[in-house]
Amino acid sequence: MKRRPAAVLVISAATALWAQPGPRALDSKTRVHVEALASDGFDGRLTGSAGERLAGDYIVTQLQKIGARPLPGRSDYRLPFEFTAGTRDGGSSISIASGPSVASGVVSGSSQSSMSRTEVQALSFSDNAEVTAPVVFAGYGLVVPDSQDFGYDSYTGLDVKDKVVLVLRYFPEDADQKTRGILARYSDLRYKAMAARQHGAKAMLVVTGPRSPNAGETIPMSFDTALAGSGIVAASISGNVGKAIFTGVSGKTLEEVQRSLDSGDPHVTGFAIPNLSVTIHTLVEREKQTGYNIAAYLPATMGTASVAKPWIALGAHYDHLGHGGNGLSLAGKEEAGGIHHGADDNASGTAAVLAVGEAISTQPRHRNVVLDLAFAARPPIVLDQLAAYLNFDMVGRMQDNKLTVQATGTSPLWAKIIEQANVVAGFDLQLQQDPYQPTDVATFNEASVPSLNFFTGTHADYHRPSDTANKINYEDLDRVVDFAAAITRRLEDLDQAPPFSKVQQTQPGGGRAGVRVFTGTIPDYSTEVKGLLLGGVMAGGPAEQAGLQKGDVIVEIAGQSITNIYDYTYALEVLKVGQPAKVAYVRLGERKETTLTPAARK
Repeated sequence: MKRRPAAVLVISAATALWAQPGPRALDSKTRVHVEALASDGFDGRLTGSAGERLAGDYIVTQLQKIGARPLPGRSDYRLPFEFTAGTRDGGSSISIASGPSVASGVVSGSSQSSMSRTEVQALSFSDNAEVTAPVVFAGYGLVVPDSQDFGYDSYTGLDVKDKVVLVLRYFPEDADQKTRGILARYSDLRYKAMAARQHGAKAMLVVTGPRSPNAGETIPMSFDTALAGSGIVAASISGNVGKAIFTGVSGKTLEEVQRSLDSGDPHVTGFAIPNLSVTIHTLVEREKQTGYNIAAYLPATMGTASVAKPWIALGAHYDHLGHGGNGLSLAGKEEAGGIHHGADDNASGTAAVLAVGEAISTQPRHRNVVLDLAFAARPPIVLDQLAAYLNFDMVGRMQDNKLTVQATGTSPLWAKIIEQANVVAGFDLQLQQDPYQPTDVATFNEASVPSLNFFTGTHADYHRPSDTANKINYEDLDRVVDFAAAITRRLEDLDQAPPFSKVQQTQPGGGRAGVRVFTGTIPDYSTEVKGLLLGGVMAGGPAEQAGLQKGDVIVEIAGQSITNIYDYTYALEVLKVGQPAKVAYVRLGERKETTLTPAARK
């Protein structure tokens, strides 16, 4: 399933590299495409790799065969985007200075330093810089927004301005289940870094306490798709380094302090560590590469002048994990490093989109049909002209005739259209109204586009090399194609586009509380800027009413500084429906301010 903001959406196809389909492929609409895309020759289709480029060639060839054209105004099927292919620590270090006259890094006394990865490691979202400053211990570094009606702020009573903040990893170990559930939502390291930055800290150090899982270990640098840092120096340190910092704390050990915090009592506070400063140097090396979305369209065969919203989009991602080196692999020890074929995830969806495109390519169409729309942050067409979006993510391993159709709550018309199409298909449909899934549907839902996602379920081969083409249920995959083609034809023939319905998000997402406010912004996830670049604003939404426009860069909202999309997502949690919030933004190099009043999701 979709794993990262820059995942590629595409329609699958076969190339001359695997020239002629064998006998088994001729009896299926999809088998030849899955077998080609999931073959060793594509080497796991890692975004930005030679295998992905071969897959792209494969796809373009098939688009041309069915008569699909490059998008209007373009001469190429490929839509390039830059992404972070990986991160590594390029040589971070820490030194500790202690003595009676330590002040802002001026020391007389003893010092010690370390550069070993087992002692200090930059966090993947850290800025690259060197900071020297006194240290303040801020407990678990947790801040629960007022909107959650639960008082917990690790920074209460602390002055951390221009200091280095030391925080514990995770959240209180011994708190009751309800408290743990609330605090866990705000324990994400990016959220902790944002809280430290908001309170004026220069840097954040994270130590895994002696009472926590993985006690004393530094935190491995995780895969992070951000093109830039988080606006603060951030690193993890070992238990040994943590103990060395705590030598300046009279009568308290790190374990004793952690135990006092682990009850979840919000009144247990942090403290400044006297006569000690640290110098932390972080160096995160981000490998930037170019990947390619691939998009084409089948033009309407009849005039669209009288048709409301004359576009439909079908999408799936064609990239996968390569050899699984980006930290997302679930391979066992005996499989580690092998080609992750990605037959179901998502050669199956890619094949389905192409097969639907082929099925409708020779029939009359009242609407243009986009095959593989790039992610909505940089849409190749105007989103308010898009009648509907259909996404295919892992549709090749059906069991017991069950097909899950997600996001059905995004339009009241879906129930009737799906029921009509299923008369012939005969699936045991599992309908889910929720559009907040880890697929591209979530992005289109934010842009008020009625959407559906087709899914046949997870399995033991997910994100492993064993997700191979011979395990695909091609007969049922072809049935999914016929079912989706029938839905597409009904969408093509509608005079009016399906009306959009906003589904209330009731479950937490991404480890944080569910976002319940609506701002009407469409973020651009792909551009390296300090702030949140708007790819657009929704017509009539709060952002448009506040005067925000496509191209604006939001740098502050409700007093929270914004350096990237993650900050913005967290900042939404401090907003309240109907309560105006000040927004600072940059337009054409000039800083401006406005007031945005969030609305309730409908």
